[in-house]
Amino acid sequence: MLAAVELGRDRSGEQAVFIANVLKCRPPGNRNPEASEVAACAPFLRRQIELLQPRLIVVMGRFACQSLLATDASIASLRGRVHEVSLHGRRYPVVVTYHPAYLLRTPADKAKSWEDLCLARATLEAAGG
Repeated sequence: MLAAVELGRDRSGEQAVFIANVLKCRPPGNRNPEASEVAACAPFLRRQIELLQPRLIVVMGRFACQSLLATDASIASLRGRVHEVSLHGRRYPVVVTYHPAYLLRTPADKAKSWEDLCLARATLEAAGG
């Protein structure tokens, strides 16, 4: 889906995609992360963002969404519009979508994620990219 909106990890320059995880290690048994684990890893994620200075952030999944946007709202209620997060004096546009693992379990929602990625692409284009 990233390639279809002309984004990807294998691209260089302006349209390159960097994937970062909220947790920097997998919880035992691949269970959901605990709040303390998310909090312990948050400074590392924020530092990655500070260093990369992305033109857009796409958060995929509940834990990424809740961590970065500091909310407990559902993905369904947050997707479909551009949010904003401020880190280290800079503002970043944020688009929310479903986690890829969720989409494997719920293929009917792939169309919604496609819409979200199209919104992300349009947001980049509007910003001059």
